[in-house]
Amino acid sequence: MAFHSNVVGSQPVTVTQYTVSAARSEWSTSVCDCCDDCGICLCATFIPCILGCKVAQDNGDSCCLPFLPGAMIALRTSIRSKYNIEGSVCDDWVIMACLPLCGLCQLAREQRMRS
Repeated sequence: MAFHSNVVGSQPVTVTQYTVSAARSEWSTSVCDCCDDCGICLCATFIPCILGCKVAQDNGDSCCLPFLPGAMIALRTSIRSKYNIEGSVCDDWVIMACLPLCGLCQLAREQRMRS
């Protein structure tokens, strides 16, 4: 009579792979360089809701996104992540809370330069 044991002789091995991410980049323009693109600047000054919708749509988000509380901070974070730009959610919050139109212009300029 053969006796077979169901005892496991070794533990499973977990292999972790690490990928090296691309180098972090900077914003193409400063948040205060609003006049670098007069069309974007004028749009943000007089019809910021339209510019916000365009930036959101160009990022693949809903046009309604800019009308939700806190969504512009999330949009800035998303764009920063998409283009691998250095910064933090705290930085995004400060820019969009203190300089919302300048921050919106910077997002639109970044999208235009990278597309």
